[in-house]
Amino acid sequence: MARFGLIGKNIDYSFSRGYFGDKFKALGLDHTYENVDLQSTEELAVFFKQPLPFQGLNVTIPYKAAVIPYLDELDSVAEAIGAVNTIKITADGRRIGYNTDHYGFLKALEPFLPLEDRSALILGTGGAAAAIVHTLANLDFRIQFVSREASDSALSYEQVSRYVILDHLLIVNCTPLGTHPHTEQSPTIPYDFITNNHLLFDLVYNPEVTTFMKNGAKLGAATTNGYQMLVGQAEKAWEIWNS
Repeated sequence: MARFGLIGKNIDYSFSRGYFGDKFKALGLDHTYENVDLQSTEELAVFFKQPLPFQGLNVTIPYKAAVIPYLDELDSVAEAIGAVNTIKITADGRRIGYNTDHYGFLKALEPFLPLEDRSALILGTGGAAAAIVHTLANLDFRIQFVSREASDSALSYEQVSRYVILDHLLIVNCTPLGTHPHTEQSPTIPYDFITNNHLLFDLVYNPEVTTFMKNGAKLGAATTNGYQMLVGQAEKAWEIWNS
């Protein structure tokens, strides 16, 4: 039997526990997967001070960057992104950090490629955006950030014009807006300028069809949620734990 788990805060909703539980059952493995719900960075520090009885861990918000000081080694991709969502614990107790979010996003995006133009509007500049941008940069996409306040690196939502929408055929919602139970919410962009050449990719997966996606679909855009990205990153984590 091997133990695996997810580190996060308020994670009863977790995709990972159910997914891996079903996976272990299907494979006939007597493994366990448990939520490690930590309410503060202080609790995170205490957790990592002890020997960890796990073979592997996933990490979700808000600890993807906060775990890095407690690791012995970082994969080059995790180091480039600045966030870890997968930890492999070796037989001698070494903790190695990886980021599989970028892989999951790529696998979820591939069925929609190529777009007519490699241009992406990234809604949100938080930790969720880092892996997305890493993937898109490697695909030679032009990238424009949108944030609540304008800066040298981002437009404000008020600055997203008809031209901005038409000039970016991939629009990725990296914010939590629209997540259950606040399903009526969505990023405030001028959806009227969306076309059938657009792809709206929502990292939110609950509900299955978000308001962001509905707003794009009304105008003929392709849409997808974050579920397949989660599946892709989970399968990559499983591969890492077993390598």
